[in-house]
Amino acid sequence: MFISCKNNRLRKSHDSKQQNIGNLFTNSLLSGSTRHLARCVIFTSVYLCFFLLNSSCSISYKFNGANINYQTTHSISVAEFPNNSTMVNPTLSNYLSETIRELYQRQTRLQVLSKGGDLELEGEIVGYDISQGAISANSYASESKLTIRVTVHFTNNIHPEESFDKTYSAYQTFDSSRLLTDVQDELCAIIVQEIADNIYNDTVARW
Repeated sequence: MFISCKNNRLRKSHDSKQQNIGNLFTNSLLSGSTRHLARCVIFTSVYLCFFLLNSSCSISYKFNGANINYQTTHSISVAEFPNNSTMVNPTLSNYLSETIRELYQRQTRLQVLSKGGDLELEGEIVGYDISQGAISANSYASESKLTIRVTVHFTNNIHPEESFDKTYSAYQTFDSSRLLTDVQDELCAIIVQEIADNIYNDTVARW
């Protein structure tokens, strides 16, 4: 009985030592895994910070589609666009000029001036024309077309190579049975917005 109890104590002691060794080995593995995981988390965090920093820098240069370096370009001046077309709409000059100014105010962080900007826009309305559109089955024109043409002189005082002169035009059709005076405000709003968008894209978005 005494020998049996002694043997049991020895086995328990041996088993306890083995368990302790196993625990140490397991803890060592877990410690190594934890260190590896910590290194992975730190590396990932640093990478994400670097990525977000670069992204924020990119956004500062591309605001709502505009490709502008705001560190060097701070303002744009938009002169009044006089209406020098043969057929004159008395409100068109001011409406076009204000639409262009509001577009730059809304879509960029540039200061919009009347003259002397880092970027300069000027031009004139050279066409406000009515023409016949589609012909119906009875050989009468079923549609009329209103076309507006605008010449633009753009000066980039920061990057002169990007300056240009260009003519923009857009049109809308309407039923020939209707008078121009009944539809011109609605048509001009659509046409002017299209022209303003095209000017904007060519000057600061360059799509």
